[in-house]
Amino acid sequence: MLYNVLCIEKRVLMKLVRIPESKYYDYRIQAMFDCYKWDPQFCDSNTLSKYALILTKEENEEVIRLTKKLDNETRIAEKYLNQNIRIAKKLALPKKILEQIPKMQNYDDKKNIRLMRYDFHPDINKRWVVTEVNSDVPGGFAESSLLPELARKTINNSELEFISFGERMVEAINTKLNKKGTIMMVHCTCFSDDRQVMQYMGDRLKKEGYNIIYGAADHVNFREGQAYCILDNNKEKLDLIFRFTPLEWLIQMKPRRWDGYFNCMTCSCNHPIAIYAQSKRFPFVWSVLEKANISMETWKSLLPETIEVNEVGQKQGFIYKPVYGRVGERITIKEACKGDEYIKIINDVKRHPKQYLAQKRFDSLPLKGDDGKTYHVCLGSYTIEGEHAGYYARISEYPRIDSYAADIPVLIEK
Repeated sequence: MLYNVLCIEKRVLMKLVRIPESKYYDYRIQAMFDCYKWDPQFCDSNTLSKYALILTKEENEEVIRLTKKLDNETRIAEKYLNQNIRIAKKLALPKKILEQIPKMQNYDDKKNIRLMRYDFHPDINKRWVVTEVNSDVPGGFAESSLLPELARKTINNSELEFISFGERMVEAINTKLNKKGTIMMVHCTCFSDDRQVMQYMGDRLKKEGYNIIYGAADHVNFREGQAYCILDNNKEKLDLIFRFTPLEWLIQMKPRRWDGYFNCMTCSCNHPIAIYAQSKRFPFVWSVLEKANISMETWKSLLPETIEVNEVGQKQGFIYKPVYGRVGERITIKEACKGDEYIKIINDVKRHPKQYLAQKRFDSLPLKGDDGKTYHVCLGSYTIEGEHAGYYARISEYPRIDSYAADIPVLIEK
């Protein structure tokens, strides 16, 4: 599967601006206690950058334009896939999910809230590459909403602005729900990282007047397509399921209440229809989509060449990615792998080739910091209901953005 070479006139000019050394300690403390960044550490790595990422006005406009085009193509594609479920087999969906897809025929996009995040990277030609869409449960809510404001105050530059993801999400929910409605923040309750994402969004929605419940995926029951909370003292009808439990985790749940999510008529963010584009094998159905006159032109111009594992052969320059990988896990960028990680991944690829894909590696453009180090950037661009909704960015000294990467606030020149 060959893709077109990206042709965009506007070049990447973004830069790193240092959080003043004398202010960084207080900045980090405020991020922890005021911005829901409870534990800015992974192993021995600080995951709160000492920089802010500054986009030019023109860059921001260009990324927004591309993001909206990608989102339009993705949403049209997933609707078609949902009505032509035989094609979904090419996505290597887990068997339990594949069995539930027929239940999603009642999906109504007007009754749900569709959230996605597209991962942009600058390459050495200073052009944009998009590596994937986080279609199911994209995170980074507080980091994209509160950190930019804190960074702007710390840098003390009123000429910079930002887009608050949280405010855009509140606006979207307000158009769907009565402000006295009940929202359940569904997440993996044993993970503090997941709770901080949900706690920020829940606290913000509570200020709007909503009744907020926090619980796990199996704390929801379904009757005649309607979702109900089963927790003591909260046994009530839900008006919105705000889900942060990945679908491929959901299906491991016992007792088996998870199948109700697939034909649920309660407003959801996100509905399980998100699984189509969440599969990294999404490009393998594009040829079928285009035969149905569904254009994937923007995707094909931005995504590196993506092929089946068994098609690599003697081809050079390809890396392997897991079909349902998250946070940069199990991607075979050798210099970013630790210990025997690379060998273990390669062996797993050989054993389970359909659980991986091969993608042409691009040369990421590192940005130089004033500490003499260079950093690779992943600029996550959100959409809510087809409209751009802010940025969540991370940087790393290696060209793999994984759990060791640092969160960095995004500011925009006026």
